[in-house]
Amino acid sequence: MPAHLVRPRPPARAGAGSDAVAVLRRAARPLLGQLPVLTERLTAQLYEQEPAYRAALDADPGDVHAEIQRSLRLSVASLLDPPRNRDAARACSARIGAERAARGFPLDAVSHAFRLGGALVWQALVDEVTLRHPEDAHLLVHLAVDVWNFVDEHCTHVAASYRRAERELTWRRENRRRLMAAALLDGAIRISDLPDAATALDLPERGRYAVLIAVGGSRGAPRPTLPPGVRAVWHTAAEAERAIVDLGELEADQLAAALREFCCPGPGLRVGISPAVEGLAAVGGARRHAETALRICPQSGGTVLLDEQLPAALVAAAPALGRILAGRVLGPLLALPPADRTLLLDTLTAWLDCDGSAQRAAARLYCHRNTVLNRLRRCEQLTGRSLARPADLVELGLALSAHRLAPQEVRAPAPSSP
Repeated sequence: MPAHLVRPRPPARAGAGSDAVAVLRRAARPLLGQLPVLTERLTAQLYEQEPAYRAALDADPGDVHAEIQRSLRLSVASLLDPPRNRDAARACSARIGAERAARGFPLDAVSHAFRLGGALVWQALVDEVTLRHPEDAHLLVHLAVDVWNFVDEHCTHVAASYRRAERELTWRRENRRRLMAAALLDGAIRISDLPDAATALDLPERGRYAVLIAVGGSRGAPRPTLPPGVRAVWHTAAEAERAIVDLGELEADQLAAALREFCCPGPGLRVGISPAVEGLAAVGGARRHAETALRICPQSGGTVLLDEQLPAALVAAAPALGRILAGRVLGPLLALPPADRTLLLDTLTAWLDCDGSAQRAAARLYCHRNTVLNRLRRCEQLTGRSLARPADLVELGLALSAHRLAPQEVRAPAPSSP
């Protein structure tokens, strides 16, 4: 908007004395009656030169006209009576800077508008003096530098107000985004607030989503790299990084493959990923599934997709039952000395991971196939379960998962005191 011309500093040059100030004030007085004309001129310049103001004038011309006229009036009033009007002019400039920042105007456009306003007021002063008192026109030269210095000072003041408002607006937007994301992830958002959340986070309300949670790592919980083109809203909570991942058109198997490829956790970084869910309203449930996936993830690090670990997820979701199952199925095996216990558990785990192939398990364990078979027979003897019976195999697999997920809590019974 127009630059507010405030009281000039005491002139530094010898020729700029009280006579020049008197001429300036005498020329400024008639401009109060010319405010409607000056307002129209500045409005036309802004409409022609600044797209942001053109759009604002098309949308609400009355608001922009009132702002221009108020600013011009205070500019002229500052020439006539600086002590009474200087603070009001500065407050008006600050308000305009903050309001234009809130409405998304570019700072360059606002600064340009103030300079155009300053030029318009100065030209009107020059015209008034040269038309009515041409003999005094030479005195304005002594004040020109001072007046334009104050135009620049006001532009700087407006820019500072604009930037303060912009920083505050940015903070408010980011804080609102954080609150919305937290509410979605915690399942605490109201259904009526879902459209606002979708707008604030720039996510489709009825899209397809998964939740990703990352914890651990040597440097806290860095955000894993997502596949190209996949959008996510991140939220930091405690020591975890949580993400609402917009899946778009990805199918579940494509998502799993993509995340395996692109989520590359570093040492000790654990990542849990939920199944796909429909709509923002289901994000809270997906977060709980991601937490379950995270509990399955090895402490050494890795990425777990819940869809690929559903049996273990059942155990992780009911840890108390898991402890009972591990103790009942693996109890005699867990009562062995630590070295023997670890050897048999590792062999049984490797055999299950290798789809029941003793040959592949032997290669993984760096031993002979017959050694693996002997250890497996011993596991059968100790647990009373047969690896050839499907029901027993399911029990053993679930019990191993329960033991791995809570090894510090599953122990063989301590020997009773004599």
